[in-house]
Amino acid sequence: MQKKRGRRVLKGILWSLGIVVLLGIGGVIGWSQIGVMGAEPEPLADVRANSAIAVEDAEQGIVLSPADGESGRGLVFIPGAKVDPWAYAAILQGLAEDGVTVVITRPWLNLAFFDPRGLDSFTSAAPDVDVWSVGGHSLGGVRACQLAADADALVLFGSYCATDLSATDLPVLSLAGSEDGLSTPEKIDAARDQLPGDAEMVEIDGASHASFGDYGPQAGDGTPTISMEAMHADVTELVGTFLDGLPR
Repeated sequence: MQKKRGRRVLKGILWSLGIVVLLGIGGVIGWSQIGVMGAEPEPLADVRANSAIAVEDAEQGIVLSPADGESGRGLVFIPGAKVDPWAYAAILQGLAEDGVTVVITRPWLNLAFFDPRGLDSFTSAAPDVDVWSVGGHSLGGVRACQLAADADALVLFGSYCATDLSATDLPVLSLAGSEDGLSTPEKIDAARDQLPGDAEMVEIDGASHASFGDYGPQAGDGTPTISMEAMHADVTELVGTFLDGLPR
């Protein structure tokens, strides 16, 4: 009798734990779908009208490539938490115009940390590209650091590494915004020791956290003083020059 009662108690506990786990999973899934920051329509319309690039909504992600098909360099770019991947198309289209194939990923549950896929899951979108960099914005940059061992270079937008890459010879470009209220310049500087000694650190004057995408204002962020056009131009020049300097 006592054994049966013990089994019933254990069964009840297991059922309760199972319900708690399912509720927790459901809560995370529900939270991940609420408040996703969408791409602003005007910059996205400019991308779709850009005859210098090809835009493909592929299985691996959103692929921006030169319209002439000639590209020897690629960038896998991981969006920030709960940001629509299309919100990065406008700021990255200049790279595609200059010959870089860009694959903007779609993180599972809109959160890069829940996406276990390796770099090759995205580079398969452009098998002819020889040199691949990985990059990301905010939480996407933190995830990019985890994938950097399989890449030729790392590019961070308003982000920093929680993975220690200091002992590697990986080329790194880290872009910060002087008005970033989330990944502040101070936070980025505090994590500088996680990057190789010769990592290129650039602070864009007037840029906020949301300046690295086109999805509107973000809670907790600073106020940008740089225009969207100037921000796009600066990022294209800085990242383009960096990628041009990579060995082929």
